[in-house]
Amino acid sequence: MSVFNYYRGLPKAVYIIFFAQIINRFGDFVVPFLTLFLVKIMGYSYQEAGLAAMLASLATIPGSFAGGKIADHIGRKTTYCIFQSAAGISLLLCVFFNESVTIVVLICVSSFLNGGVKPIFSAIIADVLPSDKRQQGYSLSYLGINIGVALGPVVAGFLFNNYLPLIFIGDSVTSFLAVALMMRHIKESLPGHDSDQSGSEHERRENGTLLKVLFRRPRILAYMIINLFFSAVYAQHVFGLPIVLNDIFGPDGPRYYGSVMSFNAVTVLIITLFITRATHKWHPLAAVTLAGILYAAGFGMIGLIEDISMFFLSTFIWTIGEILIVTNSGVFIANYAPQNFRARFNAVMSLSWYGGAILGTAAMGTVMDAIGIRGVWLFIFIFGLCGAAGMHLLKLRMISDRKDDIEVIDT
Repeated sequence: MSVFNYYRGLPKAVYIIFFAQIINRFGDFVVPFLTLFLVKIMGYSYQEAGLAAMLASLATIPGSFAGGKIADHIGRKTTYCIFQSAAGISLLLCVFFNESVTIVVLICVSSFLNGGVKPIFSAIIADVLPSDKRQQGYSLSYLGINIGVALGPVVAGFLFNNYLPLIFIGDSVTSFLAVALMMRHIKESLPGHDSDQSGSEHERRENGTLLKVLFRRPRILAYMIINLFFSAVYAQHVFGLPIVLNDIFGPDGPRYYGSVMSFNAVTVLIITLFITRATHKWHPLAAVTLAGILYAAGFGMIGLIEDISMFFLSTFIWTIGEILIVTNSGVFIANYAPQNFRARFNAVMSLSWYGGAILGTAAMGTVMDAIGIRGVWLFIFIFGLCGAAGMHLLKLRMISDRKDDIEVIDT
C-alpha cells in the first residue's frame, strides 16, 4: 500500500482540522514580526520589545487553560468559534489605534485567545478517532501546521515592508476563514454525559477538579514532568542554535540560521508521513524515547561541530525527534485522559512545553555565561538522555502495571 494512503478513511473532522491549521498558521502574521514591529514602528527599545513579546507568549498559558475548561463543558466547536473569532477581532482592532500600549494589550488578548484554541483541536482529534488511528490524525494536523508555517512568513514579510496594516487585517481574515470552515463542516464532538464513547477504561469519564483528576493519572503527570527535559532541549533551536552559529560564522550566522530552519521545515513536510507510517504500531512512549535519543544526539553534537554541512545533519537528526514527539505526545495524552477532561489535559501539556522552554532558555543562558557557548551542549545532551531514560522507565512501568492487571483478572 502506498504511504500516501495512510491518511485515507479518516473522519471528515480530521481533514477540516488539517485545512484549518494551514489557514491559521499561514495567517499567523503578527507574532513572527512582533518584536520588529515594536522596535521599528512603535519605537520600543529592544528590552521593552522583548518584555512585550514575553507577555504575549505568557498570555497563551492561561488562555490554554480557559479554552480547555470551556471546551470540556460547553463543546469543542462552540468554544473554538468564540475564541478564534475574538482573537481575529482583537487583531483587527489594532488597525484603528496608534497608541502602542493599546496595540500591545490587544496583541496579548489575541495571544490569550489563540492559546485557548490549541487544546481544542487535539481534543477533537481524540474525540473522533479510536486509539489506533490517533497517530494518523495528529500527524495530519502537524503537517497542516508546518505547511502554513512554511508559507505564511514569506507573505507576512512582504506585507510588513509594503502594506503594514494588512499584517493585522490578514491575520484577522484568516482567523475568520478558519472559523467559517469549522462552523460549516464540523459537528460537535464533545462526548455526551450519558454515554462512554471510548472502549478504554483509561478514558472513562471522571468527576472532580482538574488537579484531582490529574493526580489520579500519575502516569500522565509523570509524562508531563519528564517532557520538561525535552522541551528544554527543543527550545535551543531558537535560543542556543542561532547564538552558536553567530559565534562560529560571524556575519553569516543569521543567514545560515535561516537556511537551517528552512531545512527543518522542509524536512518535516517531506518525511513526517514516512516516519509516522513506519512507527504507527509502536507504543507512543517507545517513539518518544527514541525522540529523546535523537534530541540528545542532534543537539548535543552542536558543541563539537564547526562545518555548516554538519549543522544540517544535526538539524535532520533532531527534526526526526521533533516529528516523533509531536505525533505521539497527543496520542499518549488522548489514550489515558478521561474523555470529559481531554481539552484540559492538553492545556496542562502545553504548560509542560512552555515550562520546559523557559527552563531551557533561562538555565542555558546562565550556563553559557559560566562556561561558554560551546560548553552548554554537553548539558543539552545530558538533558536529552535523561528525558529518554525517563520515558523508557515510564513505558516499562506501564507495561508492568498492565501485566499485573491481567494476572488479577485471570485469578
